[in-house]
Amino acid sequence: MPMPSPSPFRTPAQKEAERAAKRDAVLRAAVRMFNERGFHATSLDDVAASLGISKRTIYHYLANKDQVLLECVTIGLQQLLEAADQARSEPGNGRHRLTRFLRRYAEVNMDDFGRCVIRTGAEALSPESMPRYRELKRQIDSALRAMIEQAVADGSIAPVDVKMAAFAMAGALNWPARWHDPEGELPAAAIAQMLVDILARGFDPRA
Repeated sequence: MPMPSPSPFRTPAQKEAERAAKRDAVLRAAVRMFNERGFHATSLDDVAASLGISKRTIYHYLANKDQVLLECVTIGLQQLLEAADQARSEPGNGRHRLTRFLRRYAEVNMDDFGRCVIRTGAEALSPESMPRYRELKRQIDSALRAMIEQAVADGSIAPVDVKMAAFAMAGALNWPARWHDPEGELPAAAIAQMLVDILARGFDPRA
């Protein structure tokens, strides 16, 4: 019996994968423009033109410019939450897990979606988008504080005011989103390592 010819029609799974890939392409193009030009100076016409599509095509995947921004910011924040989950699963003491998270935190903030969280973030989000944004930010802050508390508890870092330490660490590692040049000499991972090494000297246990 001859083998049946392959179907020329895409399966539902193939259609969904294609839709997801196109949606991701829109978000990636948009986030880069937001970071380079600013959110308010970027239109969906600009994003569509960069992809060689019409603005109407974008509306098949995302409702409006506000939703595009919310999705971009959400991706960046979820990358930080994933970094926290990965750090918590690391072997070793609290200091090791904390510095592992901090290095990845800095790396995310030097990538496209993390950079958007810092450069655009809350200032441009609509009021309807703020609850989702704030909840993700709260989860990240809670994860960072918990790791600091655990490192203090096991003696692998010096006793610190957990709230102020979290603010200081996050503030220091948010700033590269504004000055880091992706085309610069040092890769993001090397910069993240250097920054965290400097921060760690401030919370290492005292002799």
